[in-house]
Amino acid sequence: MTREHGDVEAVSRRRLALAGGVAGLAGVVVSQVLTDLLNARATPVQVVAEVIIAKTPGAISEPLIRLVGRNDKPILVAGVTIAIIALGAVAGLLTARRRLYGHLVFWAMAAIALVAAITRPDFTAYSVLPLAAGVIAWTVVLDHLTGVARPQPTLQASRRRFLLNAGGVTAAALVVAAGGRLVGQGRRSAESARRLLRLPVSRGVVPAGAQTASGTVSWRVPNGAFYRIDTALVVPAVDPKDWRIRIHGMVDRELALTYPELVARQLTEAWVTICCVSNPVGGDLIGNAWWSGVRIADLLEEAGVHPGADAVKQTSKDGWTCGTPIQALTDGRNAMLAVAMNGVPLPLEHGFPVRMIVPGLYGYVSATKWVVDLEVTTFDKFSAYWTDRGWSERGPVKTESRIEVPGQGTHVKAGSVRVAGHAWAQHTGIATVEFRVDGDPWQQADLGRVPNLDTWVQWSGTVQVGSGDHTLVVRATDRSGYTQTAARADVVPNGATGWDHITFAAT
Repeated sequence: MTREHGDVEAVSRRRLALAGGVAGLAGVVVSQVLTDLLNARATPVQVVAEVIIAKTPGAISEPLIRLVGRNDKPILVAGVTIAIIALGAVAGLLTARRRLYGHLVFWAMAAIALVAAITRPDFTAYSVLPLAAGVIAWTVVLDHLTGVARPQPTLQASRRRFLLNAGGVTAAALVVAAGGRLVGQGRRSAESARRLLRLPVSRGVVPAGAQTASGTVSWRVPNGAFYRIDTALVVPAVDPKDWRIRIHGMVDRELALTYPELVARQLTEAWVTICCVSNPVGGDLIGNAWWSGVRIADLLEEAGVHPGADAVKQTSKDGWTCGTPIQALTDGRNAMLAVAMNGVPLPLEHGFPVRMIVPGLYGYVSATKWVVDLEVTTFDKFSAYWTDRGWSERGPVKTESRIEVPGQGTHVKAGSVRVAGHAWAQHTGIATVEFRVDGDPWQQADLGRVPNLDTWVQWSGTVQVGSGDHTLVVRATDRSGYTQTAARADVVPNGATGWDHITFAAT
């Protein structure tokens, strides 16, 4: 083989790989556009990413989440997309042997996506259409570009023709993607319906004295700043007119409620702090808000719970599940089907139109967003999403505290230094908070006022420090008499323990 012939072959291989990669991108874009136009919940790429999330063991997913934080979902979607483009490049190279081999790569990817779609709880026949459109785009673009990629009479003309075609397909795909996002307004209907709602709820008044120090997180956390942790790669967009909830299982009579029927019932409102079990010591996966909704205890009483039932299995619109002790739903705490947050209908990302709020329990066993099903049962008859991944069956919130002022690694002026933060023991209540610097004796903090046992409390105080580096530590004691342990424990299987501490410098 001559050098010139070898150069031509190398160029041809690069073009075939590029042709396959562009075909992969074109298929992704076409499926995205049709997803938007059909008002479908998720694209095939997103569905595959959701299944990856669902099948990843907790021992693997938890460290990954800690590593990338709240960017885990976009990173995963980007990773699946890159994998499709890379496999497309392989498909392009395989067409050099036989065109069918290249198509087999894309068909294999389509089969994986189809299986993933079928396993999702909201699968319908329409779910196949974006995938089918993507496969057609893969086939057509792959055949066209690999045909153009093969050597032409002159290498320069061949190169120019291929680049024009590949560039044109790529540009067209991006334009179509942008246009599809503009045209596909259907998914915004839920947000439009939310904005039009006028619920009979109040905004709640922050108690005088609850906010005790400047520089700390607001005692009431605004909706836009409230933490969000869930497994939904695509936020379910549920129109209130289509929402239904079913309460069934070990009950005398099954209940089924529409959204208007729910909000027409007697509403309860309360300040409640909720916390994620993945919150590390000193972490920010916690927030306090004014919630409005219907008491679960009233609904269960109306349904008539059978003796022996000890759990309620909650199911979300997207299929996520959790198990909640029935005692926590009926013991007088303000457990509710929430419809509003801080005086407005729930934001979509926080569970619109309806979610569960249960004071005193971590969210993984209580705080189902987009909830559509409550089954009264027993814990030995089911397992839920996170318990399948090694987390505890029951998740009472642990007594914890954190330091917010001064911040980690900050510099302050020597002398009197203001220290502050939050402590929480939902449905038990905080009795005292203590802090100390550099191992000195513990000092008791001043506590802000709280309206009930279900919210966090701000703490504050002052310390005298000289020039140099210092370490500040905090611990809380709840109203049962329990004082936080200094022993550090991981968030798995039922929440972190340990004293929060920070270092700062004084000059």
